[in-house]
Amino acid sequence: GCNPLAETGRSKLQNQRAVLNQQILRAVRMRAGAENLLRATTNNKVREQVLLELSFVNSDLQILKEELEGLNISVEVYQNTEKTFSIPMVPLGLKETKEVDFTLPLKDFILEHYSEDSSEYEDEIADLMDLRQACRTPSRDEAGIEMLISYFLQLGYVENRFFPPTRHMGVLFTWYDSFTGVPVCQQNLLLEKASILFNIGALYTQIGTRCNRQTQAGLENAVDAFQRAAGVLAYLKETFTHTPSYDMSPAMLNVLVKMMLAQAQECVFEQIGLPGIRNEFFTLVKMTQEVAKVGEVYMLVNTAMNQEPVKENIPYSWSKLAQIKSDHYKALAHYFIATILCDHELQSGDDEDQQEKALSQLYDYMPEGLMVLTILKDKVQRKQLGKAHLRKAIVYHEEALRVCGLCKKLRNIDVLQEVLTAAHKRSLLKYAQQETEDDFLSLIQAPDILPKTEHKIETIAPQFCKVKVKDFFHRLGPLTVFSAKQRWTAPRTIYIHHEAGELGFSLKGGSPVQIYCLDPVCSAASMGLKEGDYIVSVGGVDCKWLGVNEVLEKFRSVGEQPIEIEVISCQDTAASMHSKSATYSVGMQKTYSLICLAMEEDKIDETKKAPLKLPFLSWGTKNRQKAASTLCLPSAVAGSSQIKKKLSPFTLLNTESSLY
Repeated sequence: GCNPLAETGRSKLQNQRAVLNQQILRAVRMRAGAENLLRATTNNKVREQVLLELSFVNSDLQILKEELEGLNISVEVYQNTEKTFSIPMVPLGLKETKEVDFTLPLKDFILEHYSEDSSEYEDEIADLMDLRQACRTPSRDEAGIEMLISYFLQLGYVENRFFPPTRHMGVLFTWYDSFTGVPVCQQNLLLEKASILFNIGALYTQIGTRCNRQTQAGLENAVDAFQRAAGVLAYLKETFTHTPSYDMSPAMLNVLVKMMLAQAQECVFEQIGLPGIRNEFFTLVKMTQEVAKVGEVYMLVNTAMNQEPVKENIPYSWSKLAQIKSDHYKALAHYFIATILCDHELQSGDDEDQQEKALSQLYDYMPEGLMVLTILKDKVQRKQLGKAHLRKAIVYHEEALRVCGLCKKLRNIDVLQEVLTAAHKRSLLKYAQQETEDDFLSLIQAPDILPKTEHKIETIAPQFCKVKVKDFFHRLGPLTVFSAKQRWTAPRTIYIHHEAGELGFSLKGGSPVQIYCLDPVCSAASMGLKEGDYIVSVGGVDCKWLGVNEVLEKFRSVGEQPIEIEVISCQDTAASMHSKSATYSVGMQKTYSLICLAMEEDKIDETKKAPLKLPFLSWGTKNRQKAASTLCLPSAVAGSSQIKKKLSPFTLLNTESSLY
């Protein structure tokens, strides 16, 4: 990762975000304590003092929230360093987290579950913790993305190695909401995985924002980065349901995906216009529809941002910027079509049919009494419709400037003001050139323009397979066998004696190998060897990863000498007690939800009726006095048939159960 002490603009913002998160946490705790005291006391004097304190704390929280919003709209820090004349893009800030110490829980689990000397795995545990620490300050490039994906994939291995479905490991993960600053604490590794995915998407947005949009290559990279950001956020929404913080709720992620796709569409338009827009009929028709498409997608983003429950937590300035961009690009669309009508009269050598067809594709309907062919041929009607479009363009430009002036954060962004003002002046100048004395007779209203694009923007799904990672705890053995879901006996030492050149058993399977066709009267059986045992060591050499041929070769290498092997036996796993855990949200007034940690349900016998599940808990103002850091509500699961599944680090990514 990057040097966390580096004095870069982005690191300063992240440090400010971390400080604000701590201040918000303290204020929220004070509010929760004051509310508890208010409910508990009947003394009127105390109630008055508490109400006064609550008023102060609430106003303090509002100020802190506005400061956090200011960090979220500090877009100029993330832009390309070169001087540009483009409207800024909006990046996402990285989620902040507290440090996590895996050492004791993992060492205890290795000793207890795998019956191995945990001190031999200190380097692996340190590597895991170093990787997590580096992921808190990733570099803003492909190397940073690769590092975050590596940690995400490593968490898949860790989850299957050390996090059994029947109990918690005692590792508490704390992540701060990117928009509200409120912490979420859980002992569930899935919170860690979801938060890392969010940061992968956020880092892609910062990469896209940083691209130089004055070059073709820079714009291509920006489009790709925003599409990949949308793909990661969409994957997060579909895979991790019922996430415990606002910034990862399905509604918020849906808005963020739309915003990233809109920014990609905006970059596509800039890419088309980068070489320059020729003042030619068919070129202007194409540009009109492309820019109208950008205006439409930003209008949809603005609409989504103003819906509940997103409206309460999305930064106000983001919503206003989406509205400004929608108005600005709609104004450009009307300006382009006005240029077509005012500057390109139908000449004798022009293809009349092609121009009529192209112009008709711009409108869903025509003003009453007007036809496309008539407008092309009639100079007066053509000019009147062109001026109507210019008037509409000016209205949109003025609305964009008005909204920008009302938002304190946006009016301080100089380049935004410059772009909006220049476009407005250009439309006013064009209108002044067409002005005549009989304008009061013109009652034509400019029709809406149909948006259309030849460059469809879609999400790009994350390609985790391109990042190759090695399981840090590879030495524990193949994951299909040595996982947290399966229980084993402690290793037993067996001395094998050759009897007339025979071992008394056969071997089968991949790695590790299994005892097969054991002769019950052989010496190995009398020493405790059982059918189905796994061989983990031969002659003091670990052989968890060896196949049948390699193990047989070790037996042959000792000749007629006795050989020492270590074996383990699989224990039957009893019906697990699935636990449900509530998210601790530190007394926030409207926490997103009280989340349940639902594990993958065992398949219940068809002949037995499944017991009714306990209802999910909901979190509200009535339940706040019962808040605790972790609530566990065990629910018994009926006896079930055990079905062995092949484990992989991604087993839990495709389950149908709710992940939180």
